[in-house]
Amino acid sequence: MTDTPNLDSLRERIDDLDNEILRLISARAECAKRVAEVKTQSDPSAVFYRPEREAQVLRRIMELNPGPLNSEEMARLFREIMSACLALEQPTKVAYLGPEGTFTQQAALKHFGHSAVSMPMAAIDEVFREVEAGAVNYGVVPVENSTEGVVSHTLDSFIDSSIHICGEVVLRIHHHLLIADTTLRDKISRIYSHPQSLAQCRKWLDAHFPRAERVPVSSNAEAARLVKSEWHSAAIAGDMAAKLYGLEKIAEKIEDRPDNSTRFLIIGSQHVPMSGEDKTSIVVAMRNQPGALHDLLEPFHRHQIDLTRLETRPSRTGVWNYVFFIDFKGHVDEPRVAAVLEEVRLRASEVKVLGSYPVGVL
Repeated sequence: MTDTPNLDSLRERIDDLDNEILRLISARAECAKRVAEVKTQSDPSAVFYRPEREAQVLRRIMELNPGPLNSEEMARLFREIMSACLALEQPTKVAYLGPEGTFTQQAALKHFGHSAVSMPMAAIDEVFREVEAGAVNYGVVPVENSTEGVVSHTLDSFIDSSIHICGEVVLRIHHHLLIADTTLRDKISRIYSHPQSLAQCRKWLDAHFPRAERVPVSSNAEAARLVKSEWHSAAIAGDMAAKLYGLEKIAEKIEDRPDNSTRFLIIGSQHVPMSGEDKTSIVVAMRNQPGALHDLLEPFHRHQIDLTRLETRPSRTGVWNYVFFIDFKGHVDEPRVAAVLEEVRLRASEVKVLGSYPVGVL
C-alpha cells in the first residue's frame, strides 16, 4: 500500500480549501463594508483609497509568502481582492492616457486592480484636468522609459498644477508586431506605432523591415485600430491592444532592450502619509548663477539622502533658465527630509513638493 493520496482525495482537499478561501474573502469584504460605514459616519468626505495602507499590506503579504507561488504573483492576487473590496466601499474612478488598450491603461489596472473604473483621456493634460476638477479620484500618466528617457509633457504639466503624486507603478514593456486577418504579410509597407515605441524597436525594424514606412500615431492602441482597416500595414503594440482589436502577433518582444520598462505616476489631490518605504518628488527653480546645481545638490549629499532621478526642463520665466525635477528616497514628514527641503528653499528661487508616496510594490 502506498501513502500517496489518490486524485479524488486531492480534489476533495482542493474543494475544502476553496470553500475556506471563499469564506475568508467574504469575511474580508464584510469588514471592508464596515470600514466604509465607520469612515462615512465620522467624515462624510472621507478618503477610502489609502496608498500607504495598500503598500504596507502588499509588502507584508510578500514578506510572509511561504510559496510555492512567487511573491509578486501572490501580491497580484491580493491586489485584486483589495480592489474588489474597495469597490464595495466606494468605486475608484481612474483617468488614464488613452485610448483603451494602451500601456497606461495596463499600468492603471496593475496598480488599482480590475474593479477600478478606468476612463481613457486623449492627452496627458486632460488627465490632469479631470483629477483637478474632481471628476475622477486619480490619474495615471507615463513619466519615463528606461530606453527613451523622460516624458516631457508629464513633467511640464506639474509646473502649473496643484496635483500631487500619490504613487508610482513600473511596467515591463513588451512590444509585438501585429497584423489583422486581412493583412498580406509579404506586402507590409507601413508600420504604425507611438513615436516612443518606434524608437524602442528601432534596431529590430532596421533588421526586419528596413523599407517599411514608420508612421507615428498618438498611441499604440490607435496603431492597432488603424491596422484593422488596411491590408498592407502592421502595428507595434502590446498584449492588451492585440486582444482588444483581435490582431495576430507575427513577432513577439521586438523591443531592442530586454529590460525595457516604463514608470507611471499616480496623481491625485491628497497628501499621502508615510508607508515606511517612500519616495518624494520636487521641482526646483534655481537662480541663474555659477554653482547653482552644486548648491542645490549639496544638502542631499550631506544628509545622505539618495537621489533616484534628476531631470532638467526649460523654465517658462526666461530664456536659458531651467527648473530641476528631483526624485529622492524618503518622505516629507521625516525630520531629515524636512531639514534638507528647508535648506534647499533658502538657496532656490522656488521649491514645489509634488508629493511623497510609497515606492512601487509591483
